[in-house]
Amino acid sequence: MKNKTNVMRMLDAAKIAYRVFEYEVDESNLAGTHIAEQIGLPHEIVYKTLVARGDKTGPVVFCIPAALEIDLKKAARVTGNKRIEMIHVKDLLSLTGYIRGGCSPIGMKKKFPTYLSHHATDKPEVTVSAGVRGAQLLLSTAELIAFTDAKLEDITA
Repeated sequence: MKNKTNVMRMLDAAKIAYRVFEYEVDESNLAGTHIAEQIGLPHEIVYKTLVARGDKTGPVVFCIPAALEIDLKKAARVTGNKRIEMIHVKDLLSLTGYIRGGCSPIGMKKKFPTYLSHHATDKPEVTVSAGVRGAQLLLSTAELIAFTDAKLEDITA
């Protein structure tokens, strides 16, 4: 990748190793499963980042395997909210600094509570967005958890 993203610069500063996987952006299909196929990695280690708002906590971040869906009831329970709803796409950039399809749990405008799907427990490495469409970063699951202060939880349907 020609230019480093803020996510890459933050990982470099923290001395966290990562591998960049670039892919062709398809505006009509930003699905994580499509990205996994393009970069040739199993769906189980390609994670998508979702941002929601809890009625008590405000914004919360979830990272889940690309092929799965978030369970909003489980997500509300583990975050201490009664209700949780996804952030509208139009509000994503102003809240996080990222656009849909390029949202990373690393380097948002503010540090929000972050939850990683329990499916990552047995995965030594996972990918997350590099903070732009067209690039995923493969890094140590343990280092991702430590860097983002993520909690491992059952948050998928």
